[in-house]
Amino acid sequence: MHDIRAIRDTPQAFDAALARRGEAAVSAELLALDAERRARITAAETAQAEQNAASKEVGAAKARGDEARFERLRALVAEKKAEVAAMQAEARDLDARLTARLAEIPNLPAEDVPEGADETGNVEVNRWGTPRDFAFAPVEHFDLKGVQGGMDFETAAKLSGARFVMLSGAVARIHRALAQFMLDTHVAENGLTEVNAPVLVREEMMYGTGQLPKFGDDSYQTREGWWLIPTSEVTLTNTVNDCLLDETELPRRYTAHSLCFRSEAGSAGKDTRGMLRQHQFEKVEMVSITRPEDSDAEQKRMLRCAEGILERLGIPYRTVVLCTGDMGFGARRTYDIEAWLPGQNAYREISSVSTCGDFQARRMNARFRPAGGGKPEFVHTLNGSGLAVGRCLIAVLENGQQADGSVALPKVLAPWLGGKLTLTDEGALA
Repeated sequence: MHDIRAIRDTPQAFDAALARRGEAAVSAELLALDAERRARITAAETAQAEQNAASKEVGAAKARGDEARFERLRALVAEKKAEVAAMQAEARDLDARLTARLAEIPNLPAEDVPEGADETGNVEVNRWGTPRDFAFAPVEHFDLKGVQGGMDFETAAKLSGARFVMLSGAVARIHRALAQFMLDTHVAENGLTEVNAPVLVREEMMYGTGQLPKFGDDSYQTREGWWLIPTSEVTLTNTVNDCLLDETELPRRYTAHSLCFRSEAGSAGKDTRGMLRQHQFEKVEMVSITRPEDSDAEQKRMLRCAEGILERLGIPYRTVVLCTGDMGFGARRTYDIEAWLPGQNAYREISSVSTCGDFQARRMNARFRPAGGGKPEFVHTLNGSGLAVGRCLIAVLENGQQADGSVALPKVLAPWLGGKLTLTDEGALA
């Protein structure tokens, strides 16, 4: 959500920042609505003052026995009361229209975000590891002999339809081990607080993090009105919804492993094979709530937390900063981490780490009280995958594949796999 006062002060700069995202200029429309709203408020206040003055005179006229003046003043009071009510109703309507329009406008990009229309404008900022030189032609995860018995798309389709998978046996255990490894690392080494939160949330929580109203088609809503979370960013960030924190409580750093649900609207024909793009998946999420002056450094910290997971797993990756045309709605800067998938001979996204500035905080009314006193300020919010568990499973399977269809698993997973670090070609752990 944007601050209309800031738009009033620098409308040209606001439109210029939106233009970097490929968005049309809107300041004139917003300021016209704002001016009309403020005019109604001022008129209502003037009429209210006139009503109050007339009300005082009514009693005095009655006491003097001046019936004619008494009746005129009483009629004036009633007229002004109706005027005030009408103008206040108009002001509320205009305020609602302005708020709704502001809620549809994406966040402004940070000044250092590269310009570009789409993903081709993203800029690589880091690369780690060297893709393995296979002595055979590597295959995608779902074609690995040792995986096929534990990754069942047909039964999942019978149960739920396309873009679902059923994991079983050793494959399911490796998936679970990855999630536990990520959580334990983030808690024990990265200083995040583990949270187990609901996956069903109220509509205002989806609004708070920017999924609504514009992107309702990307998520699922129950008949009772709850929404299934697309990521636990929604629940973790909204823990400060409508809160006034003390500065000493910041930063707050959270992590959660949760089911996530996305309709994948607009993704028809993309990644239809395998489990790269699913309606239901699992993710270990990271969320930070910080002071404004700390958010840029916190984004770099979170990025290293996510990159460190891949490094310990031995998965080659590259990190890119997204250009203005490829960023998400609520982000002011986003880094994507892309893991190397030899089966596709390509780097594919496995994590996005974004700073939202005060964009979400304004929607949630999440503020903090400065330690030295002064007016409360909006917090800054950040979120990032640490990591997407299913995509990490894909990366582990494809990078560790052997010629016979078995998989050599990362040594770091040994504590969660009973010391067994091979997925055999028969689909067992050994």
